[in-house]
Amino acid sequence: MAGHSKWANIKRQKARVDAKKGKVFARLSRAIIVAARHGSADPNGNFQLRSAIDKAKAAGIPNENIERAIAKGSGQLDADGDQWEEIRYEGYGIGGVALLIEAMTDNRNRTAADLRAAFNKYGGNLGETGCVGWMFHQQGIISVLGPVDEDQLLESLVEAGADSYEFVEEDHQTIAEVSTDVTMLETVTEVLKSQAFQVLDAEIRWIGETSVAIANPDQAKSLIRLMDALEDLDDVQSVTANVEFMDAALTGL
Repeated sequence: MAGHSKWANIKRQKARVDAKKGKVFARLSRAIIVAARHGSADPNGNFQLRSAIDKAKAAGIPNENIERAIAKGSGQLDADGDQWEEIRYEGYGIGGVALLIEAMTDNRNRTAADLRAAFNKYGGNLGETGCVGWMFHQQGIISVLGPVDEDQLLESLVEAGADSYEFVEEDHQTIAEVSTDVTMLETVTEVLKSQAFQVLDAEIRWIGETSVAIANPDQAKSLIRLMDALEDLDDVQSVTANVEFMDAALTGL
């Protein structure tokens, strides 16, 4: 096993800070609601819920908000949790870049209309389900705060059954991103925590099988604007694209 480079999330490349705290709170609260609805309301027995709570706490969401979201999702508080459903949308951006959008919505018609408007505005197309999904696979990703002893990390990852790792820079910090099979995400996360590594996040991500290289600055600008517009929609939880921006494309952004 060795560290390797692969396409990184666009948010890392342009280091965009989302200042809309209320929108972030809403997204993370919905993730807690859905996680509690699909499994146990006890985070100790529900890894998805535990991960959602960790993200919420890292974002500064008050404990009472977290507890309310758990209660909604488990049906203890009211029926609000039953109104939200997870849905995936797919489409193309300029240059043939494939995009996967994960949303949580209580109104499919509204969400689809908002997405279509964003795609149309920035030269993309909202497609049918399955039009680009085959270009991606899901991967467990664990973010570990560095610096770390690479030999110790490698030994721990081999022991835990992880696939690979790479080092990335985020907000002037070194992060070790560990890749693992989705079914091993919880196991590897717990092994790293037990060995005193500082785990910042553990999540399932969509990873492109291949990437589309964009070297044209105007195309890069349009794609970034499209992805920003999609991420800013209330119902959108995440946006993934199989794009690799060449250095020339990022000049002046």
